[in-house]
Amino acid sequence: MTTQPSEKPSSLIPSDPALLSWWMQPSDILDVSHWQEKQATKTPVAIESSQNATSFVDRKPTIRIPDFLAPLRTCINSLNVRQRRLAHFICRTIPTQCPFERDIQLFGKTLFHIPPLCKLNPLYDEVVGLRFRALCYLADECGEDVTAYC
Repeated sequence: MTTQPSEKPSSLIPSDPALLSWWMQPSDILDVSHWQEKQATKTPVAIESSQNATSFVDRKPTIRIPDFLAPLRTCINSLNVRQRRLAHFICRTIPTQCPFERDIQLFGKTLFHIPPLCKLNPLYDEVVGLRFRALCYLADECGEDVTAYC
């Protein structure tokens, strides 16, 4: 059994926003042209249920924001750590914890806490992954003790 969605004919929708308030819910108050555009973008989608009813879902256009850091991300992710000196350099250079995280104290009392700001870095995951690969190389393939870097 298929059910048709209740459609509101555009001729019945008042064009005056003041008249819309008594006829619709406050959340439904829209400009008539906006409502008609919204109806035009709906696409029927089959929903699995006891009754094979057709539901209408809004298909909103997605806006793609260019990722300007994508080449740098791929460069960092493609780095293979296969030299002992490079792995030691990476482990010394990239800190274990965020160096900006601090407790500001005055006379032994904590005034406020500065949270770790490293996670605001858009390349944070890639840099931490590179440090992890360097640590794994030193521990697994070189057999070194990496507790000094933890």
